[in-house]
Amino acid sequence: MDFEFTDDQNSLRDAVARWVDKGFSFERRHQLAKAGGATRAVYNELAELGLAGLAIPEAHGGMGFGAVEAMVVMEELGRGLVNAPVLHGALVAPALLAHAPEALQAEWLPRMAGAEALVVLAHQERAARHHLNHVVTRATQAGGGWTISGAKSVVPAGDEADAFIVPARVSGSDKDEAGIALFLVERSAVGVAVRGYPTQDGARAAELSLAGSPASLIALDGLAALQQGVDVGIAALCAEGVGLMDKLTAITVEYMNTRKQFGTTLASFQALRHRIADVKMQLELARSMSYYASLKLGEPAAQRRRALSQAKVQIGNAARYVGQQCTQLHGGIGVTDEYISSHYFKRLTMLEMQFGDTLHHLGEVSARMQSTAGVFA
Repeated sequence: MDFEFTDDQNSLRDAVARWVDKGFSFERRHQLAKAGGATRAVYNELAELGLAGLAIPEAHGGMGFGAVEAMVVMEELGRGLVNAPVLHGALVAPALLAHAPEALQAEWLPRMAGAEALVVLAHQERAARHHLNHVVTRATQAGGGWTISGAKSVVPAGDEADAFIVPARVSGSDKDEAGIALFLVERSAVGVAVRGYPTQDGARAAELSLAGSPASLIALDGLAALQQGVDVGIAALCAEGVGLMDKLTAITVEYMNTRKQFGTTLASFQALRHRIADVKMQLELARSMSYYASLKLGEPAAQRRRALSQAKVQIGNAARYVGQQCTQLHGGIGVTDEYISSHYFKRLTMLEMQFGDTLHHLGEVSARMQSTAGVFA
């Protein structure tokens, strides 16, 4: 298998890296976080690079790129600690809207490609514990249209979004796999209430309440589409995590090469060098599983879901290990708000919880084990 990136993919990586170097310093990120974490303006800047339309088909004004290009972009955004809803607005939402009727795609995808509209997935519910089939929100059909009532939690960039993709139950009990449909609900619709708040990693999220809100049907077979969209999000998170860990490791090595203790640099102590070697091992394990996740997105659902859970387990374990070790190697400065490494640690900690935590995905891997559980099966 060829793991070399094409010239176009390398050019895309370089373009994002240049923007990060010039337009998104740590000082800017820190100011945005202290101001509440609103990053719609940052998302608009990234749209000028075409990133808002990264995964949107060219027929709808996007770039029409695939999973590997998305991985390259997310790695660089992670390395730059960029706080913008690229994962949610440019990758997950287009993957879900690909299941919508053509008229709905034509209405929203061109606007999303130019960042004129931000659409995010609102799927988490209280007590669901990361299980996508646990849907209490209900949709009813009347007069040729649909209305939705229910609540969703921790909606990414929810108070900055223009519309939400909402899983809602049209039949069955709260935990049935059948009877879940996907809908698009505009933020300006009747009965929609949004309460935004900052998150620990300097971004924003929101609680979404729907009370008889009008909605547009995306797909009646919503669970399969939702699972695919979440898997796209997991692969993007894995790539972002690799970028975060790569940069945090580099920051830590630089600190160890300059910080002196007992008259010599920290890097000269063999025990600390061994710890950095272990950190590097976890980073490379995470990188390989990130590649694996992106390459498996085109597989049938059963193989894809198992592979993405395997990748999320490794990324979660690596993120925790790398974050904790690098913070400890910095000493007290590693937990101060003014120092950059603490923000990488916080983002890695939040990343482990998104789209299912490590323990959840370990259970998913276990449930999908067959006669062979190897990643090459």
